[in-house]
Amino acid sequence: MSRIHSGHRGRAASHRPYPAVLPSWVPLDKDEVVEEALKLVKGGASVAQAGMALRDSFGVPSTRLLTGKKLTPVLRERGVAPQLPEDLAALLRRVVHLQQHLEKHPADLSNRRGLTLIEARIRRLARYYRQRKVLPADWHYTAATAALQVE
Repeated sequence: MSRIHSGHRGRAASHRPYPAVLPSWVPLDKDEVVEEALKLVKGGASVAQAGMALRDSFGVPSTRLLTGKKLTPVLRERGVAPQLPEDLAALLRRVVHLQQHLEKHPADLSNRRGLTLIEARIRRLARYYRQRKVLPADWHYTAATAALQVE
């Protein structure tokens, strides 16, 4: 598979096989995992950071095997999940940062091109999420309101 905006092929590597059953050594049960995840997300951590904390600090290899669902749907049921998907929010934060940079340095053409490429990536990702009903059908990216959408 090639990279999205470069002429390079990318990297290919094997991945650890995903376990089919929950290991017997997992220290927490389903309710405790959900409680800890709620605490972490309410404390300001992203869903991915909460999953890593559960893995590294609490020894939970997979919340999906423990709860039967991935972490985001579990948090969405509790009303704590973020409004925007994490990858889209991260791209919007990058756009806001680049816009601020380009206000100070308007002659920086390489970063202006980078901004254009990130905006194209946002539009493609937004189309994907609108088709899968993760975002509302009327959600559209605009450069002027990118900072408002991140907050």
